[in-house]
Amino acid sequence: MQIKRSAWLVSLIAVLALVLTACGQAKQSKSSKAQQQITVVLDYTPNTNHSGMYLAMAKGYFKKAGLNVKVVQPPEDGADGLVAAGKAEFGFSYQDVMSPHVAGKDKLPVTAIAAVVQHNTSGIMSRKADNITRPKQMDNKRYATWNLPIEQAIVKTVVNQDGGKFSSIKMVPANFDDEVAALKSQKVDDIWVFEGWGKINADVQGYPVNYFDFRKLNPTFDYYTPVIIGNDAYMKAHPDVTKKFVAAMRQGYTEAAKHPSEASDALMKAVLELKGSKKLIVASQKWLSTQYLAEQKTWGKFDPARWNRFYRWLNDNKLVKSKIPDNTGFTNKYL
Repeated sequence: MQIKRSAWLVSLIAVLALVLTACGQAKQSKSSKAQQQITVVLDYTPNTNHSGMYLAMAKGYFKKAGLNVKVVQPPEDGADGLVAAGKAEFGFSYQDVMSPHVAGKDKLPVTAIAAVVQHNTSGIMSRKADNITRPKQMDNKRYATWNLPIEQAIVKTVVNQDGGKFSSIKMVPANFDDEVAALKSQKVDDIWVFEGWGKINADVQGYPVNYFDFRKLNPTFDYYTPVIIGNDAYMKAHPDVTKKFVAAMRQGYTEAAKHPSEASDALMKAVLELKGSKKLIVASQKWLSTQYLAEQKTWGKFDPARWNRFYRWLNDNKLVKSKIPDNTGFTNKYL
């Protein structure tokens, strides 16, 4: 699953106002207040990273909280700019994607308010026959790259730390969405994938691959991806609504962790075109449901030490224009 990443700014919109009329007060006294309109922008096309939200919608958790949630696709450059501009109150992003705009003159008014999964579930996938089982074996191979500085710095670090030579790796543009098809084409040798999608896709197709995790190679790279972000001004003005939104999301993802089949069904019912990939969706959901909470008792909480460790690494390696202070870009206060 290739992820389009950066920030894209557009204009603000206002939240719809509730108008009560005298003749309608009797009916409204018997029902909940009018639904608060909420727009959530995805980070990519709908997939199992989003299943908890779709399950929350299917079970009515948002409606019970007085929220009417609308889900929209992101612009080509991702969700961050749209949320920052107020075109969406909340969205899906990634800690690494947020890094250019959490501090300094390029700072955007967005903050991460919940972790979708507790660990970075990405790594390198390659053909089984090529025997690339560790980073140094990527030497002289063709790596499919998004040409992003942070991405390449992570690969360089794990390869060189393993005794390999990053400079020997041939960079091939990752201009595809299907990683398994790319490996089958023999045009690339290894690819950065999310295990719960790319690796599972290979398994579903019966295509033999090797895979290794970044977080197991270096704990610095156990950063948060994906995350839920919110517009700072909106959350400041509507803290109670934000807490209700996060609580409904927590219910949805907690249920998805317990009942993966319900989660995959909710996703495919909401996004009908995914039914054509049912085997992948079901298998991906079964695996990813174990990652929503992982070892945590509750969904969504950030570990400040882990968040800070990754941003310190970006600072030390001059991968951001402005130094990112500790405890910047996230909060647990809405959980």
